[in-house]
Amino acid sequence: MNLVEEAAGRASDLAELRHAIHQEPELGLHLPGTQRRVLDALSGLPLEVTEGDELSSVTAVLRGGRPGPTVLLRGDMDALPLVEAVDVPFRSRVDGAMHACGHDLHTTMLVGAAHLLAGHRHELAGNVVFMFQPGEEGFDGAGKMIGEGVLEAGGQHPVAAYALHVFSSAWPHGTFATRSGPIMAASDVLTVTVRGSGGHGSAPHRARDPIPAAAEMTLALQTFITRSIDAFEPTVITVGSLHAGNRYNIIPDKAELVATVRTFDPGIRRQVTQGAERVCRGIAAAHGVEVDVRFDDQYPVTVNNADESGFVGRTVADLFGESRFLDLPHAITGAEDFSRVVDAVPGAMVFLGAMPEGADPNRRPDNHSAEASFDDGVLADGTALYAELAARRLAAAAGGG
Repeated sequence: MNLVEEAAGRASDLAELRHAIHQEPELGLHLPGTQRRVLDALSGLPLEVTEGDELSSVTAVLRGGRPGPTVLLRGDMDALPLVEAVDVPFRSRVDGAMHACGHDLHTTMLVGAAHLLAGHRHELAGNVVFMFQPGEEGFDGAGKMIGEGVLEAGGQHPVAAYALHVFSSAWPHGTFATRSGPIMAASDVLTVTVRGSGGHGSAPHRARDPIPAAAEMTLALQTFITRSIDAFEPTVITVGSLHAGNRYNIIPDKAELVATVRTFDPGIRRQVTQGAERVCRGIAAAHGVEVDVRFDDQYPVTVNNADESGFVGRTVADLFGESRFLDLPHAITGAEDFSRVVDAVPGAMVFLGAMPEGADPNRRPDNHSAEASFDDGVLADGTALYAELAARRLAAAAGGG
């Protein structure tokens, strides 16, 4: 089978589906429109299809013509709460929602892979599970799908799992990148609520102002990282939300800051948790205010299996040439709930540069930007890689490799 050529022959259909998904983005765990598009796109294929109970997921199982193990392919489907600033003919029609992380491409490529593999079903020695997942953007959709049985959908635990993730910057168009070991960070949410007593802005000495304390905590958390954590242990705290008050001359009773925390080591994770709370409580005491500090676990570290990441690299080089593959020297501090899958199944997260050909990776808007854009030109190659990884992995298992 020549899946690269077959995928290229479907390029226009892939672009059409991607544009339709992009124009109607949906947020969180409940994506009824996107789910319906996926179901329609899979209609007629020899798949066992089930829908999620608590979320708008789609799980599709392709049974090969010969017995064998199961391989899982994941594509996430949800968008982000952004107003699209990219002027394309297929821009978002939904106010306040945008596919700024490329999940519309992931979904499309996974649909394409289902079509390719279904056309070669009788050649496959085993099963392929296609995991169409909502709620990756902070809602732990992968964890919820695992709870609903996606890892058992093929009748047995998968022997391998793969996910693709496109990037609008960082790597040139068409470059596939991965690495063995940690590839994406653990993610936690730090919420700090500062409680004082309100008053008139003209007489701050008669109030206990929570705003200066919250501002000092915001700055101190950055310094705490640089002065308490080894510089060779990648660690990030970013305060993305800071709210207090509603009028210029009123001192509020409360201020709240919310930060994302990214780490790669459980010991460092504990150190950050304990240290951040110590810093915030010390500042609160100095200002005479009270503080609540809460850490919420989000996603664990995404760790690629060494054998599976090596297999990805060899497959990319074989399909597209060695120049199209990059063995990443370092992990990135983004986080992913695909970490839940590779905690349970040997697998690999693979990145794909999806900026326009010839664009400078260092000058392109990043994922999660309202100006992020992705090139349809990578759809066919991503589709082919998804399908080829599943087909080759099943063949290797059948051959004892």
